Amino acid sequence: MDYHQIITADPGKRGGRPCVRGMRISVSDVLGWLSSGMSHGEIIEDFPELTEEDIRACLAYAADRERRLIADHG
Repeated sequence: MDYHQIITADPGKRGGRPCVRGMRISVSDVLGWLSSGMSHGEIIEDFPELTEEDIRACLAYAADRERRLIADHG
């Protein structure tokens, strides 16, 4: 998945942290909800501005970041 059109970083929002489509919902927010056991459906129910594609983009971003960290230090 190409998350680059969905995950954005704006210095004026959330301290420049990667966020979903310029909203104030960060990738780390979504990952935290998932790691706490929330389903995609529960997240979308609580935050209807998010889509399934947004959640998958957060996961793709995190996976890509992990790959880059390993490549830089491996």
